[in-house]
Amino acid sequence: MQSSRQSQLQAIADSLRQLSDSPLYAYRVEHNYAPVAGEGDAHASIMLIGEAPGEWEAKSGRPFVGASGRLLDSLLQSIGFQRSDVFITNVVKDRPPENRAPTTAEIQFYAPFLRQQIVVIQPRIFATLGRFAMEFLFGFFGLPVKGQKISKLHGTHLEAEASYGKVTIVPLYHPAVALYNTAQRETLETDFRLLKQVMEEVG
Repeated sequence: MQSSRQSQLQAIADSLRQLSDSPLYAYRVEHNYAPVAGEGDAHASIMLIGEAPGEWEAKSGRPFVGASGRLLDSLLQSIGFQRSDVFITNVVKDRPPENRAPTTAEIQFYAPFLRQQIVVIQPRIFATLGRFAMEFLFGFFGLPVKGQKISKLHGTHLEAEASYGKVTIVPLYHPAVALYNTAQRETLETDFRLLKQVMEEVG
């Protein structure tokens, strides 16, 4: 029997499938793609948030299953976690054409679904994967660092106040930047070690 949180997350996923008024719906239907709501533990203490699904994600309906996803799985395993231990999602839940960056209108359209997921799961730690997720959460929590660059903030952690209590945000580079750049991969590995430290402190 599904937990209440799982049922609520399933309802969010079901509603995403019906989004004919989405600016990305026609592109989804044309290519026989699926929306990507997210997956993982409904009671996870950590939520990882990317920007939008890529082609492999849109074909499978699952987040981070391409090359970036394999690297993300490896990074999680390096700090003793499996994908099933966390919840992984994106700000935008449908694939933008040609993997372009999501537009402001698309982010605004899908934002309520991510907000609902946050309220349901109530994570204590957010790891943002890339600039768009970082900027979204800074705005969501009203942090004064909004507008600062990820190159300055990656690998740090910031405190914020959610409706359910204190939370910690750890900005990280998107795994895609490290696929062909050894230096960036080392940066991500270092930043994930910080993420583990934050998780141990938060408990």
